[in-house]
Amino acid sequence: MLTQALFVDPVVARCFDDRATLQAMLDFEATLARAEAALGIIPATAVAPIVAAADADGFDVAEIARAAAGAGNVAIPLVKALTARVAAHDPEAARYVHWGATSQDAIDTGLVLQLREGVRHVIGVLAELDEALVSLSDRHVDTVMVARTWLQQATPTTFGRKAAGWLAAIRRTRSGLERALREASVVQFGGASGTLAALGDRGLDVAERLARELDLTLPALPWHAERDRFAALAAACANVAGILGKIARDVSLLAQSEVAEAAEPSAPGRGGSSTMPQKRNPVACAVALAAAVRAPGLAATMFAALAQEHERGLGGWHAEWETLPELVRVVSGSAHMMAAAIAGLHVDATRMRANLDATRGFAMAESFKTALAASIGLGRAHDLVEEASRSATADGRSLREALENDAVVRAHMSPEELDRAGDPDRYLGVAAEFVRRSIAEPAQ
Repeated sequence: MLTQALFVDPVVARCFDDRATLQAMLDFEATLARAEAALGIIPATAVAPIVAAADADGFDVAEIARAAAGAGNVAIPLVKALTARVAAHDPEAARYVHWGATSQDAIDTGLVLQLREGVRHVIGVLAELDEALVSLSDRHVDTVMVARTWLQQATPTTFGRKAAGWLAAIRRTRSGLERALREASVVQFGGASGTLAALGDRGLDVAERLARELDLTLPALPWHAERDRFAALAAACANVAGILGKIARDVSLLAQSEVAEAAEPSAPGRGGSSTMPQKRNPVACAVALAAAVRAPGLAATMFAALAQEHERGLGGWHAEWETLPELVRVVSGSAHMMAAAIAGLHVDATRMRANLDATRGFAMAESFKTALAASIGLGRAHDLVEEASRSATADGRSLREALENDAVVRAHMSPEELDRAGDPDRYLGVAAEFVRRSIAEPAQ
């Protein structure tokens, strides 16, 4: 509880708390009773008592947790407690609680219901981040800054181009998450060994009705030991976490005191230090980077759990129970924090230009080389500009000055041509077009 508010979106936290977990399984049980009664498999009179009792507020979470330690899963004591609650009002109806189902049906379908709610919320937050990135990219389409490769200054770019790259990646990973959630939103109903033998020849009828009532897809057959859908959802979550971490890494590097080109929004009590009053720490970036560190391990656990035994797994299934919800929680906090940070991001265009100019024109080396290559060839031009860069570094001069003092350069480039080659605004390629293309791409 001490760290949940920092690392987990509050809406998603509620989707996976103890009450929500019990209620999701109880929703399965209540819906199963309705479906079976509608098909004449259990008495219609059993439905109301079962539905009325299937309210998580009426259950002792601590007692169920203690019983689960001996039973091996939460569903066994929950079904017993539900049966007892129904029996207290209608002993006859209690006979039909959990009819034809097994514990894994309740646990898996309950988790699917929780995932549907939680991941849908994450997707909505990513849509908000998408909007913020569109606005950021558009506002800074012409804001010139220096690009960095291998953490070193490279050539000019624009902040709009940088933000457009974030936007495109968020759209791709959000689309992947939506697709994985659709594929994982399937009902689990197979009974003891995946044949629904307890329901005779009515098993598929009940499964179809159950899926329809829960608004889930009915798969071709139960998937007790085939967990690829959950693994794919875990991979999609980890992919989102990684891209959010990439954005956070960029923003935090831009926010370093020596760079100071961007900063998270400030507020009283946000990003402070217990000892240094001047600090403005990038809190949202820290949360997103922490998620990017944790998500791969959680996703790896889901993949390790794929090799399950025969018709019902031992241990692999159990490993999923906390892992997949935690992965969604981790991603939710990252998305929640970064959406707010990007929406209120402070961008210092003046500082960006100053940092670009601080290297005395070295960021324009490729531009000078390209201009000179038209006359003397690319290889020779590269060597000449490289030598001029070393000379300028040693002498504390600008690159333009070093080039202008070179006889070969003077023979092939006029001062005006050197000025044009050294102008960052003239060496942005199709950065603006890339921004427009990114914004125009349909949000999947």
